[in-house]
Amino acid sequence: MIVLRNLTLRRGAKVLLDKVSVTLNPGEKVGLVGRNGAGKSTLFGLIDGSLHEDGGDFSMPAQWRLGQVAQNMPETSESATDFVLAGDTRLMELRAALAKAEAAGDSDPDDHAHGMEIAHLHSDLADAGEHDAVPRAQSLILGLGFLPSQLDEPVNSFSGGWRMRLQLARALMSPSDLLLLDEPTNHLDLDALVWLEAWLKRYAGTMLVISHDREFLDAVTNVTLHIERQQLTRYGGNYSAFETLRVQQLELQQTAFSKQKEKIAHLQKFIDRFKAKASKAKQAQSRVKALERMERIAPVLADADFTFEFKEPANLPNPMLAIRDASFGYVVEDAPPKTILRGVSRSVMAGQRIGILGANGQGKSTLVKTIARDIPALGGTITEGKGLNIGYFAQQELDVLRPQDTPLEHMFRLARELGASSGEPGREQDLRNFLGTFNFTGDMVKQAVGTMSGGEKARLVLAMIVWQRPNLLLLDEPTNHLDLATREALSMALNEFEGTVMLVSHDRALLRAVCDEFWLVGRGGIAPFDGDLDDYQRYLLDEAKRLREVARQDAAAVDVPKVPREKKEKPAAAPAQASATPQEQRKQDAQERQQLATRLKPLKRELEQAEQRMARLHDEQAGLEARLATALPPAEIAQAGQRLKAVTGELRDLEERWLALSGDLESFER
Repeated sequence: MIVLRNLTLRRGAKVLLDKVSVTLNPGEKVGLVGRNGAGKSTLFGLIDGSLHEDGGDFSMPAQWRLGQVAQNMPETSESATDFVLAGDTRLMELRAALAKAEAAGDSDPDDHAHGMEIAHLHSDLADAGEHDAVPRAQSLILGLGFLPSQLDEPVNSFSGGWRMRLQLARALMSPSDLLLLDEPTNHLDLDALVWLEAWLKRYAGTMLVISHDREFLDAVTNVTLHIERQQLTRYGGNYSAFETLRVQQLELQQTAFSKQKEKIAHLQKFIDRFKAKASKAKQAQSRVKALERMERIAPVLADADFTFEFKEPANLPNPMLAIRDASFGYVVEDAPPKTILRGVSRSVMAGQRIGILGANGQGKSTLVKTIARDIPALGGTITEGKGLNIGYFAQQELDVLRPQDTPLEHMFRLARELGASSGEPGREQDLRNFLGTFNFTGDMVKQAVGTMSGGEKARLVLAMIVWQRPNLLLLDEPTNHLDLATREALSMALNEFEGTVMLVSHDRALLRAVCDEFWLVGRGGIAPFDGDLDDYQRYLLDEAKRLREVARQDAAAVDVPKVPREKKEKPAAAPAQASATPQEQRKQDAQERQQLATRLKPLKRELEQAEQRMARLHDEQAGLEARLATALPPAEIAQAGQRLKAVTGELRDLEERWLALSGDLESFER
């Protein structure tokens, strides 16, 4: 287990954690939450060994293998598959050792010791999963949104966001007992995010994840650690459970604080009245000591919530857009235009809130860029309503900010551009006040943007969009760098916005809160999605499951006994059946059915036994998780954690066996 005891952690002179104590048990899935700058990533640095405690004790099992996403941008010409495969460090070490042993054996073929070493290494490689390593690596790559044609492309041919996906796949490929994930969803589309959730649910080790995506945290965690005011508090349950428990805790704390204030006032009143009287001096002194010994309950200090709003649009053209028989795509230098979407005819009306769904690479961002006038349509017409004013938040919008300029300089420039037509250039104090509503206060308005965090840059982009007073908002993954409080503020602002919203996002909480209809981009076109976000999520999970099954079947050897396929064929005497009488034919058919039933019987029995065992294990798993969420003695915690890990592993193996048996039965029954 991971144990922090009376631990102090600093970053420079700033104390981030002050004498905190917490225990994390084997197999727990932990969400680490807190405001930006609270110390979440610094705590990760302590756990991965890159930082050390400034006081107190930190311990974790020395034999635990650590899996973590590297933060550097990979620069290599090796293929995507080879890059991810190298994440399995155990496999790579064994391969290198085998190559060395084989080279030594070639130079001295009479030395039997080399032969024994080579035999042992082959055995170790088999245990390490050499036989299906490539399909496993490719399954991870495909699950995170890459196309089959990209599996052998060099890593440095991909953009930054896609390379970070490869870093994530490489971390998942690494055998680990502890997995640290710092904002793993930032570079993912919704389809890849849903796949990642399903993968992490099957992960058997201990996991700590930093994320600002509440639905992701709800799906993959069962413990929440909250960093606030230099303290670290453990809550049993996912993020939603944490919110509920925290509200209850704050209410109790406020009640206790109020009662203690009354008690302190009563004691102080007694002391003040009687400390000068000799007859009451002893009692007064005892009251003074009681007051000194009292452990003061802190008042509930509510964090200042971040809120903002979009200005009321100057006008609302209706329709906003009329798209007729349009083609969307992009132009490639020295090559014909690449068309992604064809024959699109859609209208965008005033007040609509449209969520744009679609698997990676299907054309969501291309559609948004074309509507935003960043790239031209390749065919058809896009007619804009009179007075259309677009506020566009692009995925790469943060890169467009000028790193050397300050927020105030950005706003001055924007105000001048708008003022050229309106005649109302912004004054400095007005711009300072406006930036203050986006939490750019004091000297921050004169800080170079290049030194700011991703969240601060995203807030500046939002501020610039609000200043433009748009009537159509085009938002392409606006939450990538926003914390939970800012996401909540964005959701509220969008719900109160009187114009039209078109939103691409992997943040399901934002999509649910803002959008009331969905467009599905795929198969070369755009159509209304007949269903809600849960229906779409099930569709994505089915697609991910299909891809994983294809990758699994491609493995060189899978340890699942198969009934020989040729036994399904008719007997060799089949050509003579034409002359058989109806009675003989019926008898022969009955015999074949009996033979098939005999072959299927053990498979059906095993399938039924697997289902029964899985049901019992699911019940035991739920009981163990509930038990670990309560206060237990250390010995019982360790025992329950070990049993939970064993149950989770057995469930995973049973589920894989169940899938294989179901496939065999279906094939034979056909």
